Amino acid sequence: MESTELTGSAVITRVADHEWHALVDDLVVGRGEAWRRHDGRLFLSIDVWQDALFDPLVAALLAALPRPLYTVVDEADSALMSRWEHAGFTVARREGVYIVPTDPRVTGLGPVRPPSGVTILPFGAPERNPLRDLDRAVRAEVEASLGRREMPAEVLPRLDDAVVTDPTKYTVAEESGRYVGLLRLAPVPRQPRIGLLAVRSDRQRGGVARALLADVLGSLHTSGTRAVSAEVGERNEAALALFETVGAERAGGNAELVIL
Repeated sequence: MESTELTGSAVITRVADHEWHALVDDLVVGRGEAWRRHDGRLFLSIDVWQDALFDPLVAALLAALPRPLYTVVDEADSALMSRWEHAGFTVARREGVYIVPTDPRVTGLGPVRPPSGVTILPFGAPERNPLRDLDRAVRAEVEASLGRREMPAEVLPRLDDAVVTDPTKYTVAEESGRYVGLLRLAPVPRQPRIGLLAVRSDRQRGGVARALLADVLGSLHTSGTRAVSAEVGERNEAALALFETVGAERAGGNAELVIL
């Protein structure tokens, strides 16, 4: 599928269902892409060699794709933020990027044990079906409390049989045969990332989240990993407080923008 729009000396060409190229003299000087996250939302990315091509590339994507559309911008990149805002995007949510140490002497999590009756199941041990049930419960509770705009990207609101939750990426807290909390770790090169830390609403503020962090960070420290990263929404006060108590330091932030 291909559609072409002329803009000055550049040609904007749709080369695939969700990919566009900006061409000058048949050379690629810019790319625009759209990808759908597990939660169903379409996110855009623009990469140009010439600043003047940003607006026509965005215009081509906006003309072809259904709204709402989203993008993520580093908070330090004011020029890029301005370009997206000029195209009609507005900030929907902000999140801080934190570096979390793993050394229990720094985090203070060395003595932490799970609450009475709670067992921590390490990576690979959780069963898929109970893990899916917990994922659905977490998604519903986050949406009901913080709202859909604050839904972490790692929460999968359309989880079904076509999407398999990988138990090797999850550590789970189990109580009386029911999964009550989870921590998802993404194996990003050089520095793993905590993609999601969540506890069922009826078991929050009882030490389950700290126990999950203690188990995962302690294991990573033993294996030689000194720190992990985590992204926390600025409205999630409970998560912010938890990470700050274990010595996490803010290293930057991202803004999620949307056009309706």
